[in-house]
Amino acid sequence: MKKIINTPKAPAPIGPYNQAVLIKDTLYISGQIPIDPATGNLVEGDIKAETKQSMENLKAILEEAGMTFEHVIKTSIFIKDMNQFSQINEVYGTYFDADTAPARETVEVANLPKFVNVEISMIAVK
Repeated sequence: MKKIINTPKAPAPIGPYNQAVLIKDTLYISGQIPIDPATGNLVEGDIKAETKQSMENLKAILEEAGMTFEHVIKTSIFIKDMNQFSQINEVYGTYFDADTAPARETVEVANLPKFVNVEISMIAVK
């Protein structure tokens, strides 16, 4: 059976979904955008700050499920401007060991929820 994972340390869902779903040892984390869960406000203006907030939201969900970034096997990054890829990658890379980093795709999209510049989702396994 699936177990729903939610934490107040990450933004509440803005639609009919949950922050994450755990099935056996696999955690599927919904895309996280740069919303500060303490204020409910978007972190805007600097792509590095936006990426960091998205990653911190993912970290909070992983921790709620008893996991860390070491458990992440796959990430998906959606960005509005591929020209910001290197800045996003710079921040993203601080959360992983390069030798054991997960599989990943990065896709440029026309728009994202709340018109943010970055959204990141993950799959992790214990």
